[in-house]
Amino acid sequence: MRLLLIADTHVPQRAKDLPAQLWAAVDAADVVLHAGDWVDVSLLDALEARAARVIGCYGNNDGPPLRERLPEVARAELGGVRFAVIHETGQAAGREARCAARFPDVDVLVFGHSHIPWDTVAPGGLRLLNPGSPTDRRRQPHHTYLTAVVGGGELTELTLHRIGA
Repeated sequence: MRLLLIADTHVPQRAKDLPAQLWAAVDAADVVLHAGDWVDVSLLDALEARAARVIGCYGNNDGPPLRERLPEVARAELGGVRFAVIHETGQAAGREARCAARFPDVDVLVFGHSHIPWDTVAPGGLRLLNPGSPTDRRRQPHHTYLTAVVGGGELTELTLHRIGA
């Protein structure tokens, strides 16, 4: 099963739309996981219309229309791997231990908010992934997103993509 992991799209504040490269990744994915800060419900509608499946949560920049349709934490089992998707995890210092304590029943935690790509493993095995942002790189060198393959209880082929590269 092919996964696309995105967060912090901020459409239409930081971009009028997702980059064409990212829409192509949406088309290729079996599941899109979005870790919040959509900003406008029209992007959720567009992703749901185009993607095979969308799993997402709301972020701190998402108002009532998005919060009515999305949870604070989304959960799903995909290919035998237990996922949770959340926007904020707090400061980087202590993140692994804090998230492992909060999500003891999860294999992979996808998060956003910082716009900084992140891939670490907490004590106990929880994998923490932040895809960065495809539209607002802030102090990062590139706009980014992640793809992966999941199956047989394993997450494989995790790739950080740069927009335009």
